[in-house]
Amino acid sequence: MRLRTLVVAALAIAITGSVAPAAHAAPSSSELTKKIQKASDQLEDVVESYNKMTINLNKTKADEKKLAESLGPAREALAAAGSQMKVIAASAYKTGKVGPMSALLQGNEGLMDRMSILEQMSRTRQRDIDTYTETTQTYEQRQAALKTTQDKQAAEVKELAARKKKIEGDLKDLYAMRKEAYGRETEKPAKYTGSVPSIAGSAGKAVSFAYGAIGLMYEYGSGGPNTYDCSGLTSAAWAAAGKSLPHNAAAQYSATKRVSRGALQPGDLVFYRSLGHVGIYVGGGMIIDASHAGAPVKKRSIDIMPPYGYGRVT
Repeated sequence: MRLRTLVVAALAIAITGSVAPAAHAAPSSSELTKKIQKASDQLEDVVESYNKMTINLNKTKADEKKLAESLGPAREALAAAGSQMKVIAASAYKTGKVGPMSALLQGNEGLMDRMSILEQMSRTRQRDIDTYTETTQTYEQRQAALKTTQDKQAAEVKELAARKKKIEGDLKDLYAMRKEAYGRETEKPAKYTGSVPSIAGSAGKAVSFAYGAIGLMYEYGSGGPNTYDCSGLTSAAWAAAGKSLPHNAAAQYSATKRVSRGALQPGDLVFYRSLGHVGIYVGGGMIIDASHAGAPVKKRSIDIMPPYGYGRVT
C-alpha cells in the first residue's frame, strides 16, 4: 500500500512538477511599498495625460464658440452680398447687359467722362462679384471648420471619459494595495506647523501658497482649493502670485524658462519622470508637491527621484 502511494506521488511529481500546490510567499513590506510606488507613478502619468486632454478639450470648446459666433456676421455678409448680386443680375436682364452703356454713349457727357463712368461701374460691379465669391467661401469654410471642431470635441470627450474610467479603476487597485500594506487606503494628512521663509516678489507668494497647501490631499484633475494633483498645485501656487500656468506638467515645462540645478531659486518648478510629475522648489534642497493618490501635499527632498529638468516662471 505504501509502495502504491509512493508510485502515485512520483507520477504526480512527474506530471505537475511539484509534490503539492505551494502557497505563494506573502510579499515583504518593502516589496509591497515598491509595488505601491510604481502603481502610484503609473497612475500619475495617466492623470497628467488626462489633464493635457482636458486642456485640449477646453481649447476645442473655445475654438467652437469663436467659430459659432463668427457664423452670424458671416451669414449677414453673405446675405448682403447675395442681395447685391440679385440687383446686378436684375439690371443685366432688364438692360440686355448693354443698356447702361447705350445710355451713357447717348448722353451729353464728353467721351472721356463717359469712359470714366463706365470703367467705374465695371470696377464696382467686379468688386461686388468678388465680395460675393469671397464671402461665400468664407462662410462655407467657417461652417466646415465648425463641423471639424465639433467632431474633434466629441472625440476628445469620449477619450477623456475613457481615461477617467481607467484612472478610477487604477485608484481602486491602488487603495486596495495601500490597505493591505498599511491598514488604510490613504495617509493621514498633517498640516505644516513650521516657519515659512520670507521670499520677495511673486515667487514668495507662490511659495507661501504652497506651504499653505501642505496636508491637503491629492485628487486627480484637481486644482484646489481643498485638494490638488501635482500640476494643479503648481498652477494654483503661481496663480496666487498673478501668473497663469496650464494645469499639466508637460505644458508647464514648455511655459517656463530652463534653468540649471545650481541656479535654482524658490518658486522654480522641478520636473520628474519625463514630465509625469512636478513640484515647486522652496529652497534648501526641498520641494513641496502633491505626490500621488492617497497622500497629502508634502514638503520633501528635491531628490525624491532623479529630476528631469527645472523651470522658472517669468
